[in-house]
Amino acid sequence: MGRIFVVELEGRSYRCKFCKTHLALAHDLVSRGFHCRRGKAYLFNNVVNISLGAFEERLMLSGLHTVAETFCCFCGQIVGWKYEVAHEKSQKYKEGKFVLETGRIVDEIDFSTEFYIDTHPSTSDAEDA
Repeated sequence: MGRIFVVELEGRSYRCKFCKTHLALAHDLVSRGFHCRRGKAYLFNNVVNISLGAFEERLMLSGLHTVAETFCCFCGQIVGWKYEVAHEKSQKYKEGKFVLETGRIVDEIDFSTEFYIDTHPSTSDAEDA
């Protein structure tokens, strides 16, 4: 087997939960409103350090799609899927995009930059929505 070349992303990124390999940048996040069999999922414009499984037709909540499972190229774990074709006209925006399952990724902040935590307690429930 050949060498695995891994792309290191700069800035806030999402990583494989199992091996911490970079998968996507936060600015490529399109939507947090997706769901999968195992829970929540996020839609991204671009994803790196993955390999694709075979494309297959899959009936999802939003209709029929041609998709391929995506695997972390380093550890081989399934991390989500890629939309190749959306058969419903209203779902065409998904074509070429990737879904990463939140239970299989971690949100990493670039620790080389400074950030400040608001120390004032909040009494609003609206922030959780």
